[in-house]
Amino acid sequence: MKRKVQLFGFLCCVILLVACSNADKSETKAKEAEKNKYEKLVEQKNSELELLPLELTSYAEEIGATLSKPKYQKFAANGKVTIEGKIEQASQLQADYAWIKIRSNEEGPAGSEHEYYAPIKDGAFKQTIHFFNGEGDYQVTVQLPSTDAEDYFYDTASFEVINVNPEQQRDLTYTPFGILAGLSLDLKTSYVKENQTFLLKGEASNLTNGDSVMLSVTKDSEEWKHLLPIKDGKFEYEVPLFYGKGLHEIEVLVPDAESENYYQLGTNILVDNESEQLMKPIEFSDVYIERGVTLEEPTFGGVISEGEYHIKGSIDPNAEFAEETTHIYVTSVKGEDEALDVIPVKDFSFDDSFYLRFGPGTYEITVSVPEIIEENSDRFRYFGFAKFEVESTGEDKRDLLPARGVQSDDPKIIQLAEEITQGKATVREKTKAIYDYVAQNISYDVSKMKNDEFEWDDSALKTLEEKTGVCQDYAYLAIALLRAANIEARFIEGTAMGGFWPSKHAWVEAKVDGNWLVMDPTWGAGYIKDDQFVAAFNEEYFDPNMQEFEKTHYRTGVMY
Repeated sequence: MKRKVQLFGFLCCVILLVACSNADKSETKAKEAEKNKYEKLVEQKNSELELLPLELTSYAEEIGATLSKPKYQKFAANGKVTIEGKIEQASQLQADYAWIKIRSNEEGPAGSEHEYYAPIKDGAFKQTIHFFNGEGDYQVTVQLPSTDAEDYFYDTASFEVINVNPEQQRDLTYTPFGILAGLSLDLKTSYVKENQTFLLKGEASNLTNGDSVMLSVTKDSEEWKHLLPIKDGKFEYEVPLFYGKGLHEIEVLVPDAESENYYQLGTNILVDNESEQLMKPIEFSDVYIERGVTLEEPTFGGVISEGEYHIKGSIDPNAEFAEETTHIYVTSVKGEDEALDVIPVKDFSFDDSFYLRFGPGTYEITVSVPEIIEENSDRFRYFGFAKFEVESTGEDKRDLLPARGVQSDDPKIIQLAEEITQGKATVREKTKAIYDYVAQNISYDVSKMKNDEFEWDDSALKTLEEKTGVCQDYAYLAIALLRAANIEARFIEGTAMGGFWPSKHAWVEAKVDGNWLVMDPTWGAGYIKDDQFVAAFNEEYFDPNMQEFEKTHYRTGVMY
């Protein structure tokens, strides 16, 4: 019984192997039959043609150029043709490649033109070309370099090919600039079909970290350009096919070795996009490369969000100020409303979300890196590296959502707000309790104000931990506690007359019974005497008499 089982298993294996072998043979035979069909068609076409010998131009005679392939002015071919020649005076030429141009007599899916750059080595060159639009008539021109002028080429030979094979094959070719940069893409063909995006991946082995390649995406009259940093000789980018269905030309340009900030064509790819979706390009500035930023998400603008948006990226550790770039800024603008968010950078990476707090509509988003300074300052400057649009369908919750410096969703803030407002029946009572807590528990930091010791991460949580701060910090904490208690609150910017001259100041407005109630917990906490803070809690600056309040406080706007 056991022998029968083993024998049956063995026979199954043998039968399976034979089946696979027969399938392979059948496929091979089919391919050979297909090839023979087109070879026979080539023979038939050529028998119908007057195969006239290929004639070279006078310039070929001048430099001693000859072509051993092809042999005729007009002939049929099965998908490819080899061009092979020699040049007696190759050492006198001003370039070391032959320029081969192919033009299809009819516009096809892969365009109507393509070109090759065949290296000239030891006075000889050889190039096999394929026909990018498949079956049809093609004009081929071979040009050789001038002996007198750089970047100048003369026609050496022209011939016509009737391609009988319907297979489309647009070879991936590199210009002399691309070859010099060691450019190589992870592609087998330069005509591809994709849906919405195209992964561009390759290397430029002769470029170094700090170099970049330029990416150009065009369709009809639309064009978008972007610089890709080189990392260890490689680059990679998910290219959005912005302009909807149809042919997008993607050019990869490499740095010009002789001209700074100038790029030369290295290669090009034709991508046939099958998606109807139109996308809005991201605008990148020079800062993107200078500060070594890579924005991984988003890759295009115009997407629809429900009120919260995610960004992700990294900073090149070798870039200038990489170590000091501890955060990035995100500015979101909708009409006349503007908000600023801060996203931390950890281990040279950032990955976080921010709110589109002003309700439904179109937002312009700018992502920036901070200016790196050694001196203290009460102002933060930043430089935009990317700009794009986002469509939001979210609600307008500008005065309830967490914000920069206002961590109203943090468990510590939520718990404290609950403790402070416990037993308070009305919104006004809750608001007053929060005012009292902040004014009574936070001391004014005179040194911070005098020495401009402001930090990018100043916030409600930081103020709660250190129990000291300046007017912005009092406001951050009060607003965070109010929002955690589900009370709308906003940060008011202005100036205040605390001495002989007005100075920048911040206070709070809270929504109580449908109206905005003013409170200034900083001035409610005490006063400064002889450069020392004197704690002297008072209720005068909770819902103050506005005529009196406006004698010392000048409101300039709301900050988000």
